[in-house]
Amino acid sequence: MEKHELVIIGAGPAGMSAAIYGRRAGLDVLVLEKAATGGQINITDEIENYPGVAHATGPELGDLLKNHALKFNTEIRMVDDSKVELRGDKKIIITHKSGQANEIEAEAVIVATGAHFKRLGCEGEAEHIGQGVSFCAVCDGAFFEDLEVAVVGGGNTAVEEGGYLTKFASKVYIIHRRDEFRADRAAIAQALANPKIEPVYNTVVEKIEGDGMVENLVLKNVKTGEISNLPVSGVFMFVGQEPDDQCVRGLVKAERGGWIITNDHMETSIEGIFAAGDVRSKYLRQVITAAADGAVAAMAASSYINEQLHLKATLLEPEEVKAFFYSSIDESQVKLSNSIENAAKAKGVKIPVIDGYRNARMTEKLGLTGKLPALATLKKGVVSEVKEIKSADEI
Repeated sequence: MEKHELVIIGAGPAGMSAAIYGRRAGLDVLVLEKAATGGQINITDEIENYPGVAHATGPELGDLLKNHALKFNTEIRMVDDSKVELRGDKKIIITHKSGQANEIEAEAVIVATGAHFKRLGCEGEAEHIGQGVSFCAVCDGAFFEDLEVAVVGGGNTAVEEGGYLTKFASKVYIIHRRDEFRADRAAIAQALANPKIEPVYNTVVEKIEGDGMVENLVLKNVKTGEISNLPVSGVFMFVGQEPDDQCVRGLVKAERGGWIITNDHMETSIEGIFAAGDVRSKYLRQVITAAADGAVAAMAASSYINEQLHLKATLLEPEEVKAFFYSSIDESQVKLSNSIENAAKAKGVKIPVIDGYRNARMTEKLGLTGKLPALATLKKGVVSEVKEIKSADEI
């Protein structure tokens, strides 16, 4: 079976950042991607809020991130899909490419698969996708030269993409269910100052009509209940996002909606699996926060891998070993561990001293939680005896 120290699923800003930091940490890194490197920023026309890059298109920034990762000889592999499985303590990633399955074992996995825009769910939407219904202004805006279009949504993406569409469309209606947009003040001010943009507040789309191509939107005012028609040639949906969590869905803990729960180290509920970027539960989903997540996840994964390799070699692989476990948050246990290390060194005896608090998962796996400080005897990785220790003399 193919093996890698770190496998990153997703090649957007989070994945590329993780790859750069992982390679610089000396890890063997494999990046898996099913679409294009750069992720969702490839459908963004302008990026002006990434520090150090005053202005760039999404694809331009995506290429910069990709080339930076390739500079450190990162392997980027295109696949059709990826799925993470646990087989005992092993993390296995199953991929498919052109109908061929492949299995990869990883010491650690970083899920950086991002998110995608939601569908509105109204009548006529599904039938008109690709025929006037779009989720990407950059991809499809040019098709609506001198035509009137609508944008549905009220956040930054809706307002900013509405502004972008005015480069092509003769008029852009921004339809929002509330009485004001939720975007940044600067973005709102810029949009409202554009003579081609007309906001439609307190309104939802009930139905999308058209013989083939989109021709009309049936609207409903949420306050008055009034139904009206809005003739347009296209409608762009920006009504929120959903996580692309399929590769670990049901495996790691997630909050409502599927957003993966992590701690500050980007660790998920499963040992050795990390999540970074838009796929995880977080306050702000931007290129800069995704890149930051990727860096943190890579360094946490590096620390995890190094610790696991050390612990495996020290505790699980020898025929027999006696190791002292203590908690680094208990001052008396820390002093005891220092005394034992000094005594063992003075007598020429090798006794691994393991911080059971820092390596809580290994401690739990060995059944030593709540028994520290203790001297454990392991035979081929299995605890055969445990003795609680109160002084160095007992060792």
